[in-house]
Amino acid sequence: MIAAGAAVLLTAGVVSPAAADPTRASKGVEDRTAAQIAALQDIKKSLTEAESKVDSALVVEQRRRSNATTLGKLPALQTGVKVHSGNTVVVDIRAFKVTDDLVAAVRAAGGGIRAVSTEGKTVRAQLPLGALTKLSARGDVRRVEAAVEFKTFHEQDGKADQAPSKEEKARQIEERTREALIAPQAVRTGEGDRAHAADTARDDFRVTGTGVKLCALSDGVDSLALSQAAGELPAGVEVLAGQEGDGNEGTAMLEILHDIAPNASLGFATAINGDASFADNIRALRFQLGCDVIVDDILYFNESPFQDGVIAQAVDAVTADGALFFSSAGNEGNVADGTSGHWEGQFVDSGVGVGKFAGTAHDFNPSPDAKQVFNPLSDSSANVPVTLFWSDPLASSFNDYDLYLANAQGNVVAFSQGVQDGSQDPYERLNTPASAFGLRLAVVKFRGEDKYLALSALGGRFKDSSDGLKKFATPGVTRGHSAAKGAISVAAAPANNPLPFDLEPGDPANPRGPYPNAFDGTQKPERFTSDGPRRVFFAPDGTPREEVRQKPDLTAADGVQTSVAGFNPFFGTSASAPNAAGIAGLVLSGNPGLSPAEVREALTATAIDIAEAGADNRTGAGVVRADLVLAYTGASPQPLAKAAKPSVVNDSDGSQYLKPGTTATVTVPVVNNGDGTAASTSLVLTTPTAGVTIAPRSKYYGNVEVGQTVTNTFKVTVPASLGVGSSVRLDAKVTFAGTTSPTTSAFTLNVGEPSRDAKTFAYTGPVVAIPDNDPTGATVQIPVSGVGAGSKIVFSVDGDTCSSATGATTVGIDHSFVGDLVGTLTSPSGATATVFQRNGSTGNNLCQVVFDDTAAQPFSSVTSNLAPYTGTWRPTTPLGALLAAPVDGTWTFKVVDAVSSDRGSIRSVSLKINGYV
Repeated sequence: MIAAGAAVLLTAGVVSPAAADPTRASKGVEDRTAAQIAALQDIKKSLTEAESKVDSALVVEQRRRSNATTLGKLPALQTGVKVHSGNTVVVDIRAFKVTDDLVAAVRAAGGGIRAVSTEGKTVRAQLPLGALTKLSARGDVRRVEAAVEFKTFHEQDGKADQAPSKEEKARQIEERTREALIAPQAVRTGEGDRAHAADTARDDFRVTGTGVKLCALSDGVDSLALSQAAGELPAGVEVLAGQEGDGNEGTAMLEILHDIAPNASLGFATAINGDASFADNIRALRFQLGCDVIVDDILYFNESPFQDGVIAQAVDAVTADGALFFSSAGNEGNVADGTSGHWEGQFVDSGVGVGKFAGTAHDFNPSPDAKQVFNPLSDSSANVPVTLFWSDPLASSFNDYDLYLANAQGNVVAFSQGVQDGSQDPYERLNTPASAFGLRLAVVKFRGEDKYLALSALGGRFKDSSDGLKKFATPGVTRGHSAAKGAISVAAAPANNPLPFDLEPGDPANPRGPYPNAFDGTQKPERFTSDGPRRVFFAPDGTPREEVRQKPDLTAADGVQTSVAGFNPFFGTSASAPNAAGIAGLVLSGNPGLSPAEVREALTATAIDIAEAGADNRTGAGVVRADLVLAYTGASPQPLAKAAKPSVVNDSDGSQYLKPGTTATVTVPVVNNGDGTAASTSLVLTTPTAGVTIAPRSKYYGNVEVGQTVTNTFKVTVPASLGVGSSVRLDAKVTFAGTTSPTTSAFTLNVGEPSRDAKTFAYTGPVVAIPDNDPTGATVQIPVSGVGAGSKIVFSVDGDTCSSATGATTVGIDHSFVGDLVGTLTSPSGATATVFQRNGSTGNNLCQVVFDDTAAQPFSSVTSNLAPYTGTWRPTTPLGALLAAPVDGTWTFKVVDAVSSDRGSIRSVSLKINGYV
């Protein structure tokens, strides 16, 4: 039972401790709220051991589907669980260790694998609701959660059109690509380039991003080929295979990076396959693709404000290795502009019992003369995630807090009441419904100590209610990996026109940017930009370590043009973060030896103050300008001279090949793709191959101007003992005046003349189904023997009769929507090449397709009207790179279906390999 004072408190949310038994003006509303919370706590109290390891919303959703009386007690409740066909849900299975046995158990339970992270100890899968407790009962499973969701920080009107279907989106992109190729338009440059004075900085300092690799993580790069066809992005953007993602925010971010640092190399990986996968991809961009500057715009809702989790730890790992990491501070508002939906502070026991079994509500009102257990939301706070964290270590919470959302009528409309008994995260999360009128949040301590709390309505706002509840908001909504020590958290200020809609009805006008001028001290930040600071209680390993981090760090431009549909203009900290990252690329381009700490110091030291004096909790050090940063660091146009692929003329017979017992003239070009002249350039050519001699060892190339190629010749002698098919490795070291010197390159030349006869090796096994939307994919093996060293390789998707019919049995790969597929080929040595990568759009089936490095056109240029796909095409990455080691052994071809709803099979594929004579 709830006492009379408590009943009124639950009605209006406010009570005076001096008033023993005030008038109950709306009797019935408070009883309804209390009864519904009690019904939910009934469920919590009755959980089995296996159910206690399952997300509370999943448990209630399963029970309400199996027991109609649950619905009767909670008429307005929404669990927020997204149930798919076949009563399936996408979940994150948090394990103590991910093993093949666990993955097999997920499949045996009817699960489709979506992502597997051994580092993050997580399997994401789509499973029947009824199978969840079977998995949670396993000893190697720590918890089964509804798949943790994320948001990007693209600020857009909530009334935006509904996203098109996969098929419609593909058709739109194809049509725009055709238009770009037929009638090219002028290339667009974002206004951030001018607002940051990056355009004049490039001219004055003659730095363009040369020698630097900039990489982005976001949702996806669906229109990458379109932006390349339109000239907005260069060829050669490196996308991590199988991590192309879904969406176009990544494409827009890459365009911003390219606008600021046009000669930088670019890379991408998706961040939307779960928090563990996101962390894996952060590491992969640095340790596999070699990215120097990485930027993202994603927040996962389970990222703790109080401890660096798996994503933040990945950020710190890559920055410790020398990378710079920029991250969106967020669009969650701030206290100064009255746009915040965040409150944090110590739990204050209101003394009011809530529910049938246990629990007391938190008192939001700091006044000793009043209590308020509800924090009211604005009527515009519909469809937003609400998170609750408390100051326990991750995966070690012994204190149990719950979160409830009620409406003005007293109905509980959403809840989160997971069990915390020592191995769970200190985290609850719910979603507000589509109608937000009169919503208010309550935090209940079900069991345990009074802890420090953080309550955030992400994209919502706390606001005084019409029935007398006062709002309570505090600074510090920015959190997660953007607040990691190694991250540079970026706030937003408009480059040009103001945000073209009100954040909420009745809001003040949004600020305008300086374009066509550059930022100065009169600039105002965006009203939605998230505030700091970030208070942290624990080290990554969970040991106590309290600190307060100044966040955000910097401010950069949003509201900039891109060519990407839906991102013109592009508002939000999703746009500001890549602008700042691009400027860092210019700094590194002009100062290759600078450490991440030195770049950060230069950015903050030269930032222009645009809010409170000094570093503040909305804009950090201020808005960054490229010209000021480069003037501070100093910068010089750096040469970048590298050896290019050598050519061979055999001195004995004039052929283009090395041969046993002969000497050949090897011409080695040096190309300068930098921003400055490569002065006093020389090249040293050596080999580790036994018996091979090179004369002379070094040659002087003189001054190599920007864009120039200079050649020199060397004599390479091959001993008679080196057999046909053997390889000779040449190591070229180019030295020149500049901090990017020296550069090194390695080339492999094979001894002997390539055979004109190719041997064919085909897959002869059964048809292999390609699992839908499953990163483990389908593999077939092709044995190769009797070749030794390979001189050329061609991969074929075969078939007898080509057809675009769904499920065709006479093609090499039957699959509807070929644009879902990623194909890779792995040699016996373990080297891997990407054959095709999400190309082909809506078209069906591959049949008699030859992938040849010498083909005129890349397979990335195919369109759906060409289906079924046939002919000869260049693969995504060169197959010739697989020939560095002997080719005899087992080759593996793998196909991954990266998007849901379309299916198919591998039927007939083969390799054609030429040896040497």
